[in-house]
Amino acid sequence: MTTPTNLILNRKQTLQKIKRIAFEIYESNFAEEEIILAGIDDQGYRFAQLLRAEFNALSPQRSQLVKVSLDKRSPRQGQVELDCPPESLRNKCIVLTDDVLNTGRTLVYSLKPFLDLEIKKLQTAVLVDRNHKLFPVSADYVGYALSTTINEHVEVVLEEDAFGVYLH
Repeated sequence: MTTPTNLILNRKQTLQKIKRIAFEIYESNFAEEEIILAGIDDQGYRFAQLLRAEFNALSPQRSQLVKVSLDKRSPRQGQVELDCPPESLRNKCIVLTDDVLNTGRTLVYSLKPFLDLEIKKLQTAVLVDRNHKLFPVSADYVGYALSTTINEHVEVVLEEDAFGVYLH
């Protein structure tokens, strides 16, 4: 359970980070006709929804939201699924989003469906980067970089009751 003593980013600060990332995505991709925001289910997808709302408020470009589903505990065991036909993403600019980048494992396995497609560009965006890389992955867009111990846990809550980023 989250408590005020372990709050890292409150609602206002979290939304400011999301808005800044939306600006950065627009600045890096202003010539694109459409941006695909592919969010890793659960909180990564919610992050993508909020990011899309901010992106749409500032950009005339079309944007599409895609849900990426996989078993985060055993990503090698199951399939990585998209909630749209993969062919609809061909030759598009894709931004893969997740709430927290810890070891990089979830992002690496989430790339699988995109590797079989001919895409224009693939970028990554995370709300919090913990800097505990075990895989050669870095985020193109980071809301907040936080060095933690391996035993600490960062929780991103993007729901109304406890909106914010917490450290446990």
